[in-house]
Amino acid sequence: MEEINLNQTIRCIVKLGGAAITCKNELEKINEVNLETVSSQLRQAMILDSCSKKVIGMDWSKRDGVLDISSNLGDFGDQGQINVDFSRFIVVHGAGSFGHFQASKSGVHKGGLKQPLVKAGFVATRISVTTLNLEIVRALAREGIPSIGMSPYSCGWSTSERNVASADLSGVAKAIDSGFIPVLHGDAVLDDVLGCTILSGDVIIRHIAEYLRPEYVVFLTDVLGVYDRPPTDPNAVLLREIAVDEDGKWSVVNPTLQSMDKQVEITVAAHDTTGGMVTKVSEAAQIAKLGIDVYIVKAATSHSLRALSGELRCNIPNDWLGTVIRFSR
Repeated sequence: MEEINLNQTIRCIVKLGGAAITCKNELEKINEVNLETVSSQLRQAMILDSCSKKVIGMDWSKRDGVLDISSNLGDFGDQGQINVDFSRFIVVHGAGSFGHFQASKSGVHKGGLKQPLVKAGFVATRISVTTLNLEIVRALAREGIPSIGMSPYSCGWSTSERNVASADLSGVAKAIDSGFIPVLHGDAVLDDVLGCTILSGDVIIRHIAEYLRPEYVVFLTDVLGVYDRPPTDPNAVLLREIAVDEDGKWSVVNPTLQSMDKQVEITVAAHDTTGGMVTKVSEAAQIAKLGIDVYIVKAATSHSLRALSGELRCNIPNDWLGTVIRFSR
């Protein structure tokens, strides 16, 4: 990959977990309340100017169930109101109830593009995930965030045996330098060996972080963080801090588990073709190894706002609930 030069450093890469922004048990249903709250929190975190300014929406298209288009072009004449200085964020989102069903039913994640069912599933999966991407871009735009949807397949991402083989980040860099917030997503992509596969948002974030080196990374999920076992287990313990050493191995620093060599159990939903929390922790550990702090936290909470705002970079307060993954220096 060619060297990517940015005029300024990236402040944060945010992963919107599919389970946090969609109703994962209802096919292609967005969790509107969570998405609205997350979009508002992102705006608060991105604005560098502490003075609150009027939110001027950028979604000028019709919405189902809404009679009027939410826009007042006259507001754009007031430069003092709209000249908001957004810090440099990149947003990547998962699919949730969009895409996973189509991919798992057709076997897109396994490859075999020459099979009619897989080829049809590839098309169906991309229709579904790009539909969600548009809705997320629109939600951010309604908060006045200048967002641009960027699909990995369309931007030239591909894999070889599920490992990233090519990824053109020049479009992402140009969008950022032009004052936009790129919004990428997990996608169906071509694979040199398998024919096709699913490229997860977690892998995308790790790859972008490696080349663009953000100050910190935040994963927004539907649970408080990483647990030592499935969070539905009444005995589950929230892992507050995980340390990653130079060879990529990770260990729990806080709390001290009763048995330090115990196996941390992480489950994956049957329809999740991207590895769920297993992939999330693995990719987060690789990011932390670069010296970039990673926060895994429940979306649409006060804890997520603090993580997005960068409040936790110097000190993790006792009342913050989430998981921080750091390089063991």
